[in-house]
Amino acid sequence: MTRKTLPHLPQLMIDEAVKTALLEDWGRAGDITSQATLPEGARATAVIAARKPGVLSGIGFAESAFRQTDAGLRIESVKRDGDRLAPKDVVARIEGPARGLLSAERVALNYLGHLSGIATATSAFADLIAHTKADIVCTRKTTPGLRAFEKYAVKCGGGSNHRFGLDDAILIKDNHIAVAGGVTQAIEAAKAFAGHLVKIEVEVDTLNQLRQALAAGPDVVMLDNMPPDVLREAVAIAGGRVLLEASGGIELDTVKAVAEAGVDLISSGWITHSAPVLDLGLDIEIS
Repeated sequence: MTRKTLPHLPQLMIDEAVKTALLEDWGRAGDITSQATLPEGARATAVIAARKPGVLSGIGFAESAFRQTDAGLRIESVKRDGDRLAPKDVVARIEGPARGLLSAERVALNYLGHLSGIATATSAFADLIAHTKADIVCTRKTTPGLRAFEKYAVKCGGGSNHRFGLDDAILIKDNHIAVAGGVTQAIEAAKAFAGHLVKIEVEVDTLNQLRQALAAGPDVVMLDNMPPDVLREAVAIAGGRVLLEASGGIELDTVKAVAEAGVDLISSGWITHSAPVLDLGLDIEIS
């Protein structure tokens, strides 16, 4: 997997999200288990390590969780976002007040596991199509409130981002076409509305719709739920005039054939809405 340039997540965004998660976890009285069992001055050293292979994403969220919980905690990140992990690879070391360390543990691991799971799932797709020109992209099928972070994780895994919301590109889908009266009418209306920096994409279900779309001149055509043989025909019909995106139920056992059909983009909602959490754990080092 070729490392892509990762976007910058503003620290304020990370800190605000982590603060909300910490407050949710602490409730009204804080970590009463640590308060009950650990002396106030107790100190500890711990490591966060991978228990399964994967791709790391979210180390900044873990750092924020420990830092916001206790300013006396020292965090050394051994790995960085986008790094591949093998089982037992150390991701970070934490040293300092034991109560704070354990009070931040779950929030830190929740973010790391979730975002690394997305990065890992994305990399599995990206690895399978690395020999083609196609790029794996995410969708808007994200966890409410976490979209920017989950799309960041997709980049960590070697994928690319589709639109972030309804306001940054025009994507004409089947229901828009039905109400607008047809593919041509929908594209023409979109071109009359869009500013010069706004891309227009249209979803088509058939090769006939593709021909209509090409005549109207969108920037991108989404080929929805087409098998590889039909995708190859669509690529030939388009002849490089527009970007072609394949979409619809694409899985690990089918993505290679889809990419080899010659499309430019392959979109997957699964990599954000159903990616398994990557198993990482925090363990106290006993001297």
